[in-house]
Amino acid sequence: MSRPRYEARWRGADYPASPESRADGVWLRLRSRTPLEGFDEVAPGRWVLPVPAAECEQVTYVTTVCEWRGVPCVVLGDENGDENGDLLVEYVGGLAPVAADLGFGRVERGVHRRPVPRDEVSGLREEITPVTCV
Repeated sequence: MSRPRYEARWRGADYPASPESRADGVWLRLRSRTPLEGFDEVAPGRWVLPVPAAECEQVTYVTTVCEWRGVPCVVLGDENGDENGDLLVEYVGGLAPVAADLGFGRVERGVHRRPVPRDEVSGLREEITPVTCV
């Protein structure tokens, strides 16, 4: 299960990416788990290359969505770090009383999260949203 993330296509290859705003525009920090030309090792097994977003062929934001007890949720990750554990989900229906009735904890205004049993979710799927960074 993957957490919400950005991905960028640069020079025909896809990379996990992190956007950052700079004085000269939006840049993306492309990440790799293997050494690649131009990438700097920032930690053992982690290489990064900052590139202007305008040089990327495509940028997307990927989220995993589902329903739990009939309400829409975004999956933030595996609660126990394994495929059989609970999922940490965030209610995205926008109704605080509904979130409270279902036992979601309020993280901040409009943000409600809770772990839920994986076998109770339905419609588990990734949604890919194109992002304009220029």
